[in-house]
Order: sequence, then C-alpha cells, then structure tokens
Amino acid sequence: MSDTPPPAPAERLPLLQEMRTAEDWWAIWLGALILAVIFFSVQMTSTPGEAGAEATVSATSSLKSWIVKPGSWTNNPLTAFSKGDQSLLPCMIAIGGVLLAIFAAAQGIMGKPVAGFAAAFPVIFLLALLAYLLSTQTVIKHYNLEYALWALLVGLIISNTIGTPESWKPAIKTEFYIKTGLVLLGAEVLLAKLFALSVPGIAVAWLVTPIVLITTFIFGQKILRIASPSLNMVISADMSVCGVSAAIATGAACRAKKEELSLAIGMSLTFTVIMMVVQPILIKAFAIDDLVGGAWIGGTIDATGAVVAAGNALGERAEKVAVTVKMIQNVLIGVVAFGVALYWVAFVEKTKDGARPNAMEIWYRFPKFVLGFVLASIVFSAIAYFVTAGDLQVKATTDLSKALRGWLFCLAFVSIGLETNFRELAVYLKGGKPLVLYLCGQTLNLLLTLIMAYVMFGWLFRDYIEKMLRGAS
Repeated sequence: MSDTPPPAPAERLPLLQEMRTAEDWWAIWLGALILAVIFFSVQMTSTPGEAGAEATVSATSSLKSWIVKPGSWTNNPLTAFSKGDQSLLPCMIAIGGVLLAIFAAAQGIMGKPVAGFAAAFPVIFLLALLAYLLSTQTVIKHYNLEYALWALLVGLIISNTIGTPESWKPAIKTEFYIKTGLVLLGAEVLLAKLFALSVPGIAVAWLVTPIVLITTFIFGQKILRIASPSLNMVISADMSVCGVSAAIATGAACRAKKEELSLAIGMSLTFTVIMMVVQPILIKAFAIDDLVGGAWIGGTIDATGAVVAAGNALGERAEKVAVTVKMIQNVLIGVVAFGVALYWVAFVEKTKDGARPNAMEIWYRFPKFVLGFVLASIVFSAIAYFVTAGDLQVKATTDLSKALRGWLFCLAFVSIGLETNFRELAVYLKGGKPLVLYLCGQTLNLLLTLIMAYVMFGWLFRDYIEKMLRGAS
C-alpha cells in the first residue's frame, strides 16, 4: 500500500483522466476484458435425447484446454507439465504471455515504464509457477497447503536471504494483480445462489462479521493500544470478513502500509491452514450437525479454497452450505471498504482543530476496483437468471476465470513475499500485539459464528435448508 499521503484535493485528476491512468480503474478494464473474452468463447451444444427424452444442453469454452495449471505429481515434478499425451507447457507459456501483454499495455497507457516491467515479469511468473508446482505435489496437496502459502514463502525466502533484485521490482505489482483477480471473483458471486440461503446465510455472514470487525478494531485501539490504526483495521477486516481480499480492499481505503498488509496476510494464511485442518476434526469430535458445521466453516475460514476443502471433509451438504455462506460474506468486501473509507475520512484523519477532510475524499479513497467486483456479480447473475441456459454459460465462463484468478493471486502473493522483509516487520510485531489482536478477534469470531450457525442452520431454518438442498441435488 502507499506510504505517501493522499494528494491535496486540488491535485485530484478529472474522472475521465483518472479512469485512464489509475490502477484501480485498469483492474476493472482488464478484469472486464478477461471475462468478456472467456464468455464469448463459450459455445453451446445440444444433444438430442433418446426415445423422446429432452435434449441435453452443454456449454464449453474453446479456451478450456489453454487455461491450465500444473497437475499433480509425486516424485518427478516434470510429470506435472503433462496431461495424458498433451504437454501443458505451451499453455502455461501462453498464459504468461497474455498476462504480460495486457498488463504491459495497461502500464503503457497509464504512462508508466513498460520495458522494465516486460523484462521482469517472466521472472515473477516463473516464481508463481514454482509455487503452483509445489502446491500440486501429492503429499502437500493431501494436506491442502495451497499455492498462496507457497507463493508467499517463495517470495519471503528470496527477499530475506539474497534480497529482491532491483531489476525485478518493476513487475512486482501486488495490488494490480490482486485487484484484477478480485474483479474476476465478482463473476463467481451469483446473487441467485446467495438468495437460496437468504435469511440464515445472511445472519451468519452479515450480522456476525460487522460485530467482530468493529469489536476487534475497538479492542485493538482502546485495550491493546496498537499504535497504527491502519494495521489494526487491516487485521480486523482480514480476520472477520474474508481474508486477503478484504485486507487488500480495506488496506486501500485506510492507506495501510505494505508492511502492515504483509503482516495481516501472513497471519491470515497461517491460521487458515490451521483452521482448515482443525475445524472439521472438532466438528466431528463434538458430533456437530453437518449443516451447522458447514455454516461455521463458511463464516470463519478466510480463503474460499480452504472453505471448500474443509467443508468437503464433512460431506457434500456441508460443503454446499460452507461455500454459499462464504460467497455471501464475500459480498461484504465492497460494503466494508466503503465503510472504512467513510470512517477514516470522518474520524481518523481529522486535523488537530477538529476539521475533517472534504466529503469527496470518501470517493477518492474508495477502492474503485470494488465497483468492478460488484458490477461483475450483477451482470453474471443477470445472465444466469434471465438468459436461456445462461447458468451453463456462466459456469463455463467462471470455471476458466477462476483458473486465471488463481494465476493472478499467485503473482500477487509472490510479489507480497518479495516486498516483505522481516526486519521491517519487526516494528509492527513489537510486544506481540498484532498476534494477540488476531487471536482474540478470531476466538470471538468462532464463538459468535458457531452460535449463529446453530440458531439459523440447526434450529430456525433447518427444515427449509434440508428441502432446498434436496431440490439442488
């Protein structure tokens, strides 16, 4: 995140110029471009049914065989680069080439140097490929140690040993990669699926989350007396909303430093791995109902991939509930970012004489890429609901956009690691306050979410959810 104060209002760019030169807006343009290309590559096919049966309609993208990641491997990592008789290397080179081309073009239009970015990007992409390769090893995969953790570790090892070479830094675009990925995530958050769990899902995801967020922030400021309000806020949002995505959005809204963001993300990834393994074990040990357990997992584990893995450990029903609750919670990214921007402008950044920044500062501070996230959700929800076989088209599109989002997130996590030096982080860990904040906040989150999950999914709406899941199966 930026270490410099925001420019004075007089220095603000006109909206049209900002939309051409600001990274947030380019995250929207690139995300929209990727989604549009994939969507229009989807082809619908109809297979006539036998003996008067209805025809079977399917949707497949012509890009499906190209958007890939390394496969599983046990002893020889080279086997991860082939699928049957097909070599996956040309596909991965193509992915790297396309990402290089579109991000370099964006750099050029924004008026930023292109040559240094183009020279360094292949190195960052290779490090992301290495992280993906490590995550697909069969033993590592069994324990669900996902690519995000390995990407962060790869970057951290380099930055804290030999140091990150200056020649690599033009392609270390942490926020640009992850903001573009979050726009793609918006297409996966379909409103119809969220409404399926309506009141119980909203109660778990939308009532508990703001309570934990606000309580944790107040606890950090008033009890722990954490010196940096932005660090306090990023940790609170990261832990209570949905991990890395929320940290990036709120970090932009409160102008957190990159070291603060790195610390919050590091703690989030560490505890995500622990909770992903431990929570299903606890649910089974205490014979907690699978629907309650699924809702508890969806409302507390940060990363969507980890939610899927933990929910799957309890069974198909728990997995569906967990993923839906997590998606409902993901919607709060935009709401929380706006709320943080509003609070920061109105209260945190007041001058000593009590004057507050201009109200337009809220708009300037609001992370614009969140608009892309919301718009993608609305557009693809409308297609899935109103267009004939639109749900099939959307699924075919998001299956591939999800894969590209994984590459973008992997690039972002590598970049975070390369930007993070433990010596610089030491000042933020002084006294262990950030860790205490995270542990206390997550404990509150776990308790409140479990209570709400039991009330909504185990008692008040249990019959409705049972019926809904039977109809979806």
